[in-house]
Amino acid sequence: MYHSRMPTASSLHVVLVHPEIHWNTGNAGRTCLAAGATLHLIEPLGFSLGAREVQRAGLDYWEQVDLRVWQHWEAFEEVLPSLGAPWFFSTKGRQAYWDAPLGDVSGA
Repeated sequence: MYHSRMPTASSLHVVLVHPEIHWNTGNAGRTCLAAGATLHLIEPLGFSLGAREVQRAGLDYWEQVDLRVWQHWEAFEEVLPSLGAPWFFSTKGRQAYWDAPLGDVSGA
């Protein structure tokens, strides 16, 4: 695992599995920073994290994102239980994410 930037005690984690579009990843990073969430990226990535496009999409805040990069899903899966009850979202899901009963993300 590659851990970068400013670690937070966040109970909200956003995980992108094999992201391919640098603009979307930069925007997700910016959203995570605003929400105080940790951004996890599962390799392989379809771009370089040093790419200027990712940094521009994340504006001037990219360096402040609590970013963790995992070499593969299995490595991330090992720490998943310590992150609380997971919710998985996909474009192939049958239920809209806003209908999920997320409640208190801290698990309390």
